Amino acid sequence: MPLINIKMLEGRTLEQKKELVKKVTDAVASTTGSTPERISIVIEEMPKHHFARAGVLESEK
Repeated sequence: MPLINIKMLEGRTLEQKKELVKKVTDAVASTTGSTPERISIVIEEMPKHHFARAGVLESEK
């Protein structure tokens, strides 16, 4: 039973998330031999002020 955890900045639409989980499910199923029904995905969204790269908050860019 694959469990995939996706962390990303908030701001994607529901349609984008639907497409993402469909494509990730298909990729995991085809590479692991698991059935889509056994694949779970958790999307963790974070505000841009909770993520920094090179010492700069994403919200400051």
